Amino acid sequence: MTEINSSNTRRPWLARRIGVALLAGTALTGLAVTPMLAAPEPTAQQAPVGPGNPPPQGQPPVNQGPVMPERLPSFVGLVKQVKPAVVSVTNYLKNTATVDEDEDEPHAPRLPFPFGQFPFGQQTPHNHAVEARGSGFIVNPDGLIITNNHVVKDARRVEVTLDSGEKLTAKVVGTDPRTDIAVLKVDSSKPLPYLQLGDSNDVQPGQWVIAVGNPFGLSESVSAGIVSAVGRSIGAGPYDRFIQIDAPINQGNSGGPLITQDGKVVGMNTAILSPSGGSIGIGFAIPSDMIQQVAGDLEKTGHVTRGYLGVEAQPVSEAMSKALGLKTEGGALVAAVQPNTPAAQAGVQPGDVIRTVNGQSIKDPSALAMTVAGIKPGDEVRLGIVRDGKQESLEAQLAELPSEQQVAQQGRSGPQQHEGRVGLALGPVSPDLASQLELPDNTQGAVVTQVKPGSPAEQAGIQPGDVIVGVGTHAVHNPREATRAINDALHNDSNALALRIIRNGQPAFVAVNLGNGDNNSGNG
Repeated sequence: MTEINSSNTRRPWLARRIGVALLAGTALTGLAVTPMLAAPEPTAQQAPVGPGNPPPQGQPPVNQGPVMPERLPSFVGLVKQVKPAVVSVTNYLKNTATVDEDEDEPHAPRLPFPFGQFPFGQQTPHNHAVEARGSGFIVNPDGLIITNNHVVKDARRVEVTLDSGEKLTAKVVGTDPRTDIAVLKVDSSKPLPYLQLGDSNDVQPGQWVIAVGNPFGLSESVSAGIVSAVGRSIGAGPYDRFIQIDAPINQGNSGGPLITQDGKVVGMNTAILSPSGGSIGIGFAIPSDMIQQVAGDLEKTGHVTRGYLGVEAQPVSEAMSKALGLKTEGGALVAAVQPNTPAAQAGVQPGDVIRTVNGQSIKDPSALAMTVAGIKPGDEVRLGIVRDGKQESLEAQLAELPSEQQVAQQGRSGPQQHEGRVGLALGPVSPDLASQLELPDNTQGAVVTQVKPGSPAEQAGIQPGDVIVGVGTHAVHNPREATRAINDALHNDSNALALRIIRNGQPAFVAVNLGNGDNNSGNG
């Protein structure tokens, strides 16, 4: 008997001991071409009463008195029609694949935990075959199937079991770890039932949905619930815009469809928030609009092509907006510009706040990443930015997004120099120190050697080993320039200070609120 595997992984999320868990090896594929099976029109008994479907004349409003059972929707007809297009996906892992709990998986799906932290099926010795099971759904009659990337990861062979019980060998057409989407293809002697992808932009909190899949290997299981939220970010990366649902989903549901009452797929069940790995009513589904775009690329070329600008950005908080002298919040604050990229060639600078792309409003770095990724490489884009409090427009020609960048290791600092109102001691960036801190080549600035306890700098999260490379929008090359720039900013009667730093090899802006600091004069 094969063991039911899950791609269920876990680690603390949002500083809580609750893990967001992948829901078992499942495969994500394909782009729906035409509708498969439309759900029947709800009967009077099935139709939920609401603003768009008022109660019959003479009945009291739905918010008066107890809700009668007959007013709840019935999913019997819907399930009968969509279930034939939902499949079980079995991943026969490569013999060399390990299932150790502590294994490091650098290419795991970009969710806030590594894929190998939870046992992927039964613990077995190395070089022994291991199976992982998840879910998927057919999206065209020729056998194109969508599932999660983490369901088919490290596969030696992938097998799909249809609703009829027929088993077919599946080819992995393409995978996209950045969005955890995969496309499979099976060959059948006859056209297969399939599902149509709906418009996830129409999904609203409170509407009924059903999840179909194979939780814990229990094939063709159905659960129902409502949409809890849309556009949910769980720290998976720049492209996470999950639909949150309360329909029970568990290990093995990964890759299964999330279906509305009209029979359309609006999402793919992918992860849960849980202290134990089981459902507590907080599940996450990849929206169908993202599935359609990614699966379309995978079907055509086997990989996803995304636009690339070449900036590292962070949100504009209220404190940061105040520190930069901005009138409003929102936008993507450019913390660094990669050399020889479209952003660098267009003249984008650290400290710029990107507010629009081709006239489309950008409210945060995630929106910037999603917007740029959706534009074809080579296309010209118009960036609306705010620089030194003034609105400007820049033109950039996007490139293609390269492979993911590696993260530098954290280092420590050296001797103390100055301490003042901000609460920092600064030192020079020597070649030896730059090597210890794994700084980018030719980095110039002032290294933080000490942070005064209780100071504004400590409260802002500044740490020894951080390297200050800019104050506001102005670059600094040594401790003297950093001190002068900080003092100049303080002389402007500002109660907030924006420092551009490098930490662990990554650039970022940090807002230092001076309202609660001491009043000592001196160097910053």
